[in-house]
Amino acid sequence: MLAACATIGPPQPPSLELPQAPTDLRASRKGDKVNLTWTIPTMTTDRETLRSMGPTHICRGSGELQVCDTPVAQIKTPVTSTAVPVGQKPKGTYTDTLSLQMESDDPSALIFYAVQVSNREDRAAGLSNQVRVSAVRTLPSPREFRASVAKHGVVLSWTGETVSVSPADMQYVYRVYRRAEGSNERVLAGETSVGPESSLTVTDANIEWQKFYFYSAEAVTLIRAANNPPREVEGDDTPEIKIFADDVFPPEVPAELQAVFSGPGQKPFIDLVWAPVSDADLAGYNVYRHEDGASPVKLNRELVKAPAYSDANVASQKNYLYSVSAVDVRGNESARSEEANERVP
Repeated sequence: MLAACATIGPPQPPSLELPQAPTDLRASRKGDKVNLTWTIPTMTTDRETLRSMGPTHICRGSGELQVCDTPVAQIKTPVTSTAVPVGQKPKGTYTDTLSLQMESDDPSALIFYAVQVSNREDRAAGLSNQVRVSAVRTLPSPREFRASVAKHGVVLSWTGETVSVSPADMQYVYRVYRRAEGSNERVLAGETSVGPESSLTVTDANIEWQKFYFYSAEAVTLIRAANNPPREVEGDDTPEIKIFADDVFPPEVPAELQAVFSGPGQKPFIDLVWAPVSDADLAGYNVYRHEDGASPVKLNRELVKAPAYSDANVASQKNYLYSVSAVDVRGNESARSEEANERVP
């Protein structure tokens, strides 16, 4: 009877259980908040599955980080997450708040970040990849942000900061964003520079009437330092305000109305012509007539589509006074034009 024997190799050193350092740290800044995200490691540096994990240190500095001696924060790191879809790895997140002393008027000033994921003995394989964000100062969000509806669109107004002279290579602007009801997409509705005036307005003409819209605004710091691509840092948003774009505004009043009698050799009539109204939502015109001392009466049953009208219901020895109004697609009617008069011989 033969007995099988196993070959025993040299003993393997115990695993240090050091989590692999993240390599996909990302950072984005808005106002005084810096949002960090990274993939939480699931393997050790020995390529074994992590069984437990210690804290994650958030590291920050004004230059390249060599070590993380004094982390700005320490957070608990889960090994797995039930909220993570199958096939994806869990994500770590942290939001850092910058103090006023950390923000700068130097367009080249940067803040560096890294994370260091530790095991349960608080030992780590090293820093993650490093990321950096601009340290330039951002202005507060606009104050008293308001919206109103006018003939040419939605007028946004607010009280902002005043800046007589911007720092070198920097400029401050305010941006207004629009979001249609039922949509999460924000669209730039307007932009204006920050200057010595504190009361500012932007008119959003790219709307559809009879719809609800949400508006918000923010201050943005533009950096245009020489020999570097332009960059920008967004400030905090105002709360959204909701407004209904209700078109209650009539078209422009027709002008240059003329009345000319035509009759010899044919049935008498009076021709009317006027300058066309250029409103994009124009539906047509109404024509009014009256005699001296009487009230104007509308002559047309349907809207007149062209800026001309022929009145054949005239009588000899009568003097007629005419006026014209414009009507839009929602039935808003303008005031009547200046009168033109013509006498039938």
